[in-house]
Amino acid sequence: MSEHYDKLETRSASERDTDLFARLSDVLGAAAKAPAYAERLKGVDLATITSRAALATLPVLRKSELPAIHKTNPPFGGFVHSPVGSFGRLFTSPGPIFEPESATADPWRGARALFAAGFRAGDIVLNTFSYHLTPGGFIFDTSARALGCAVIPAGPGNTEQQFELIEAYRPIGYSGTPDFLKILLDAASTAGRDISSITRATVSGAAFPKSLQIEMKSHGIDAYQSFGTADLGIVAYESAAREGLIVNENIIVEIVKPGTGDPVNDGDVGEIVVTSLDPHHPWIRLALGDLSATMAGQSPCGRTNMRIKGWMGRADQTTKIKGMFVRPEQIAEVAKRHPELRRLRLVVTRDKETDVMTLSAEASPASDALRDAVAATLAAVTKLKGNVTLVVPGSLPNDGKAIADERAQA
Repeated sequence: MSEHYDKLETRSASERDTDLFARLSDVLGAAAKAPAYAERLKGVDLATITSRAALATLPVLRKSELPAIHKTNPPFGGFVHSPVGSFGRLFTSPGPIFEPESATADPWRGARALFAAGFRAGDIVLNTFSYHLTPGGFIFDTSARALGCAVIPAGPGNTEQQFELIEAYRPIGYSGTPDFLKILLDAASTAGRDISSITRATVSGAAFPKSLQIEMKSHGIDAYQSFGTADLGIVAYESAAREGLIVNENIIVEIVKPGTGDPVNDGDVGEIVVTSLDPHHPWIRLALGDLSATMAGQSPCGRTNMRIKGWMGRADQTTKIKGMFVRPEQIAEVAKRHPELRRLRLVVTRDKETDVMTLSAEASPASDALRDAVAATLAAVTKLKGNVTLVVPGSLPNDGKAIADERAQA
């Protein structure tokens, strides 16, 4: 039995990037036919976007901006040039954000993630992600069917009816949140129902701590994590190596400093930005608002694509201080005006019922003049006065946080 879904997974990094950026040219051309992208890409020579460094010069589109954009210009905010009726299914997520499903065999690029989790053609899969209006259920349904699996479209809830389906069809696989799988296991144990046919799972949409992984294993279930979004489908997935999540093929992933579009150094925590290569619904540098970091080297499973550490928190750390919103973009602007600084972190606390903000900045050498200059920049950018502390390089946490709100702990 092959250990890999196809040869794309084991090609060299240079071969992969050559292929991705050769195809990106056509995708950018297609994107520019949509009015919103045409405006964002105005003045850009698209033929020059042939590398990661060149891609990083394009503006970032923040997922947090999409609800307002879609509401102003429904359904897709002017970012899709294909006719609405050319898509297979049409969804909505809270916001609202409107998401079309491309009319292809594996529109959400999830078959290889299921393959890495041990799913194979002919398997029966219990899919408990919701099928109602949002894409979740169909992301995993179409992925499993593209792999050649039969799918039970169960959705969440109704455990008694799910037990009947499991005992009748004897599914080998489960797709859904780890929380609901635990609910099924606990309820089956209490009710004396047999769901032991389920021996592998792909889970997403909720935390999957080590304790829960061990519990699943005790029930004879090998469960693997997938990271995805309703906009893009599967972005990265776990393999049998269980060393981070492997970035999916046919997309370009960057990790950038929160509040900017600037790539971080390898291994540093930052915001996940994705460019997809679907010409019918392209995403050009979509910032997801989720934090992660790259991992060095390649996976022991033989897959050669970039690996990320998984979900490490939210990048949108906008905080209200003394009635004013302070955003990661503003902290990035302070750093931009003082290139001698390294990592920055704004800590918000309370003192005598008053908000206090203190900017810690790594600097070498440090001086009173630099501290005062940074304090003046902080006030100019945020319109708020704050303290500035200069610290030695490497002393601030590498966790992607530009703003840490510690008022709740005070």
